[in-house]
Amino acid sequence: MDALLSLLSHFSDINLILAATLGVVWGIIGGAMPGISPSITMALLLPFTYALQPSTAIVLLASTYVGAEYGGSIPAILIRTPGTNAAAATVTDGYEMNRQGKAGLALGISLYSGVIGSLFGLFLLVMLSKPLASVALAFTPPAYFALGVLGLSVIVSLSGESLVKGLIAAVLGLMIATIGTDPVSGISRFTFGSSELLSGIKPILIMVGLFAMSELLVQASKLDDARVKTAPRIRFPDNKLKKRLVLPQAIGGILGGFEGVMPGAGGTVASFMSYNEAKRWSRFKSEFGHGSPEGIAAPETANNTVAETALVPLLSFGIPGSNSTAILLGGFLIHGLVPGPLLFTQSGDIIQNLYAGLFIAAISLLFIGMAIMPACIWMVNRPRPYLNAFIFALIMSGIYSINNSLFDLSIMLFAGCIGFFMRLLKFPFLPTVLGLVLGFMIESNFRRSLVLSGDDLGIFVDDRISLVLLSLATIFIIGSLSKRFIHALFRKDNGPQG
Repeated sequence: MDALLSLLSHFSDINLILAATLGVVWGIIGGAMPGISPSITMALLLPFTYALQPSTAIVLLASTYVGAEYGGSIPAILIRTPGTNAAAATVTDGYEMNRQGKAGLALGISLYSGVIGSLFGLFLLVMLSKPLASVALAFTPPAYFALGVLGLSVIVSLSGESLVKGLIAAVLGLMIATIGTDPVSGISRFTFGSSELLSGIKPILIMVGLFAMSELLVQASKLDDARVKTAPRIRFPDNKLKKRLVLPQAIGGILGGFEGVMPGAGGTVASFMSYNEAKRWSRFKSEFGHGSPEGIAAPETANNTVAETALVPLLSFGIPGSNSTAILLGGFLIHGLVPGPLLFTQSGDIIQNLYAGLFIAAISLLFIGMAIMPACIWMVNRPRPYLNAFIFALIMSGIYSINNSLFDLSIMLFAGCIGFFMRLLKFPFLPTVLGLVLGFMIESNFRRSLVLSGDDLGIFVDDRISLVLLSLATIFIIGSLSKRFIHALFRKDNGPQG
């Protein structure tokens, strides 16, 4: 509870308030544009955070995540097109309410539930951070190596239908991480005589290319004629409806909190699980699929809770469990901050400012959501080519402004082309990002550990934290592989009969 009370001292920072507010505005706009996910919305903003103070930059990115999770429900309700993956569970009942002339109420339920989910998620985030911070000073090089291995073990659950594709994507990220100067010997590696590569490839260039530029290339081949026929105003639920929504919101909050702290789960899984459980426990099961308010409240509470609790593994262990938190990790690294156990002791003010900014973002979401609705409806109505042109200009200007370098632009564009083919071949992005951001930590701490032990690998077992983390990684891998094997057998046994 002391952690919550200490937030009050950070609310007088005008830069913090502006960053949280602007982040929510940009997030809602980005989330409302179909095809522009929260991670892409954050990636577009990432280059412009270089000139900001660390606290301001982190709050801006995190608030964008919060706003984008709500913004995805706007096109889901209005044009039956989810703006984010997590909003897919809102489409069925949200669009049905729109067809029944209740679009304003559907948007109001989404916003109301989103604010509740954000506040509950922030509460969990603050409460979980203090006990995890107590182990900060106990981490040694072997423990950091084991932590990186634990992070890479998440790849098994993030690989989609093909584990091989996930592993290939991870190896690609690890290969990119080795470009530059050797962390121990200082010898240049894989630079091909280019001085621009001596310091390695900045993760931001790869992230923006993979997420944002590749999406533009994909969107350029699509036709989107969806339009909003009306301009509804947000209408919040009355007291009677609020009481009815308490149970689905509680279900969404609990499942969103649980899924958020599990790397690899994310808002999409939490949303669909919450929708199913809300239907299971509802007294009005027949309304689901035909415009049920509970079918909106549960998934929207869940995905907004995830937007906060997904920061738990990132802040505590430096493990991004989703594309959006991977982008936020890039924001930390840009400013020389390394999320993990030591972050709470070395940069406690950054953590406190982040908590305060997220609280401001959650509260401002209520008012900004109402005020920005006309602009979002106008945005949804714009032809896709015009939106893509605007986003392309934003990407190019943002990347160039980092170092005024055409070389950076070429790296980003090349990463975008790689990302385009990865999308076509259904390769996941997150293993690549994990390999990229964890590669240096794993390699450097592995070699430092061997230097300390005189090349004795037993140091990774002798260190108790390292042993626990490596055991968890082993359990996680075996469990995920077993689940895949059972699922494959089940599909084989229940396939079409000849």
